[in-house]
Amino acid sequence: MDFLDLAPIARVAGAATMPGSKSISNRVLLLSALARGATVVHDALEADDTQVMLAALRALGIEVSPGSSAGMRVRGCAGKIPARSADLFLGNAGTAFRPLTAVLALAGGEYRLSGVPRMHERPIGDLVAALRGIGARVDYLGLEGFPPLAIHEGRHTLETPVRVRGDVSSQFLTALLIALPLAGQDSVIAVDGELISRPYVEITLNLMRRFGVEVARDGWQSFRVPGTGYASPGEIHVEGDASSASYFLAAGAIGGGPVRVLGVGGDSIQGDVRFVEVLERMGAKVKMGPNWIEASGGGRLRALEADLNHIPDAAMTAAIMALFADGPSTLRNIASWRVKETDRLAAMAAELRKVGAGVEEGADYLRVTPPARFLPAAIDTYDDHRMAMCFSLAALGGAPIRINDPGCVAKTFPEYFGVLAKLVTEK
Repeated sequence: MDFLDLAPIARVAGAATMPGSKSISNRVLLLSALARGATVVHDALEADDTQVMLAALRALGIEVSPGSSAGMRVRGCAGKIPARSADLFLGNAGTAFRPLTAVLALAGGEYRLSGVPRMHERPIGDLVAALRGIGARVDYLGLEGFPPLAIHEGRHTLETPVRVRGDVSSQFLTALLIALPLAGQDSVIAVDGELISRPYVEITLNLMRRFGVEVARDGWQSFRVPGTGYASPGEIHVEGDASSASYFLAAGAIGGGPVRVLGVGGDSIQGDVRFVEVLERMGAKVKMGPNWIEASGGGRLRALEADLNHIPDAAMTAAIMALFADGPSTLRNIASWRVKETDRLAAMAAELRKVGAGVEEGADYLRVTPPARFLPAAIDTYDDHRMAMCFSLAALGGAPIRINDPGCVAKTFPEYFGVLAKLVTEK
């Protein structure tokens, strides 16, 4: 189906179990592959982004058993990639492309990495520059600074700090953090500029610790990485996706609720659980346990003015909530939206206007004035899963909403629309 029509929604209430976190799943799968020993991974996300990671690991010679109720078993390679050459297609999965680039640059083989056309528009120059700075041989096969890439065997030196910019994507730092324990000697990463999306780096450090590598950091500018390699923890559980939870929690805040998400809560290591702060600032009632969060609301939400650099994915959900606020809302410091699955700043501005909102789009901010009345709209999703999931909530405005290309949610949440439908009461 090329589109999905959503009737106006009167109320959203109930409970929904979240799929595994994409950010955690792909990090855990890669760390398991690089570790000494086998790891049983429970509750990993089953979606496009993890499928391309699994396909890449298998192409590199990593033994991965199919997922089952007992979990997925990954036999680690102890830091020695079995395949000395491979041609990897990584879709539009930044959580696969960036870390694999760094790992393979240190692996001593010949590799080619490519993705969908949008992946070839997403910058990777800062990571490649950092890798070249330590002797890695990485060539661009297309436009300078962007995938696809060819990686060749090289000689590496880590006598001086590995320098990387931090103000475009935190995935460049994450990639280096994951790769450098395989170098056989201790190293230091120096971050140039302001590091954005820090909670995602905290996920990386937390999971590396679970695999036996303790990184010492000096603020957010310097990271000392031991070159000891990884050791399997035996088994590991992937928590529910906090970014996906934001849509259901926002639905509870806008549509009455209560809506409870299961699988992610107060014990989460994901930065996007801080979306609950946005909910509370906008007037929603929030309850939380170790493994669940619940949101409910009534009446108009309060307008929001906030720096949301720390939760860039969930910030998109805040932009939709702004449609239901009592005045204009401004979301600041979200320039990273421009280098995601699409230029999300431009895309959100265009689609918010379709439902009747007033929108001011800046280089790194979005100002949203709620519509006087919601307009029926056909929402273009730009092959971006989060655009589709976000704008499903616009049906709470009382007008029918058409979601074009709803299948793009397969990137991280293939069952999203079915799960939402079970919680919805139509007008």
